[in-house]
Amino acid sequence: MKIAFSSCPNDTFIFHAWVHGLIPGAPELEVTYADIDITNTLAAGSGGPDIIKISYAALPWVLAEYALLPCGGALGRGCGPLVLTSGGAGAAADPKLLSGRRVAVPGERSTAYLLFQLWAAQKVPGGVGEIVVLPFHEIMPAVRDGLVDAGMVIHEARFTYHMYKLNLMADLGSWWEEDTGLPIPLGAIIARRSLDLPALAGWIRASVKYAWEHPEASLEYVLSHAQEMSPAVAQAHIQLYVNEFSENLGEAGYQAVTSLLNRAAKAGLVPKVDLGSGI
Repeated sequence: MKIAFSSCPNDTFIFHAWVHGLIPGAPELEVTYADIDITNTLAAGSGGPDIIKISYAALPWVLAEYALLPCGGALGRGCGPLVLTSGGAGAAADPKLLSGRRVAVPGERSTAYLLFQLWAAQKVPGGVGEIVVLPFHEIMPAVRDGLVDAGMVIHEARFTYHMYKLNLMADLGSWWEEDTGLPIPLGAIIARRSLDLPALAGWIRASVKYAWEHPEASLEYVLSHAQEMSPAVAQAHIQLYVNEFSENLGEAGYQAVTSLLNRAAKAGLVPKVDLGSGI
């Protein structure tokens, strides 16, 4: 069975047990490791993997072929994307300064960019100027070096942006939570509708539980894919992004996803979708 997910610690931590044949009855996996902007493209094309980690923002375009699984993804509180600038701390706090400016984002169908569009519609008079799509690991250097005026960052950049002497303009996860009272949906796990979806969900849940019960077992695997990330940062990443929603989206999770996509559809940013009640 073919699967595609990122090399980020939360994904490798979650899927370690299944990838290494530790889940009874689960089929062998053939893994493609790719950043979320690449996996979004894989899901949108023909002949994509059986199971894929994608941005929730990309979900409306792939639901004809794929179904949302209720586990294995990234959704939570205090874990949203950040808007960073290189200006002084005082200036960095004023979103109006982004009016007409260049902003780097980690993908046109990333949840980070979708959130940014919803936030900017409220906070940036007249809107921003040019949007520049960059791989997420290039965004902070681009902001630091003045190639863009601001950047949207995700993943472990929450813990490392100070190393680039950057300033926080907005935490879009906090903005979303304050605006809606809901957790923030970031990355979804989807699977081909032709497959046994309840079985897939069961194997993923078993892999999540194994990771929690044997955290030391996945350490070497996680760090080998962590792009020179320190063990401490990798662990902080896992603790932030692997939570109760990783095991089960539940009512609150589905409500958060539905709210995000409905709001985005109303703003004309994504097609309107009906997720149903889940698996």
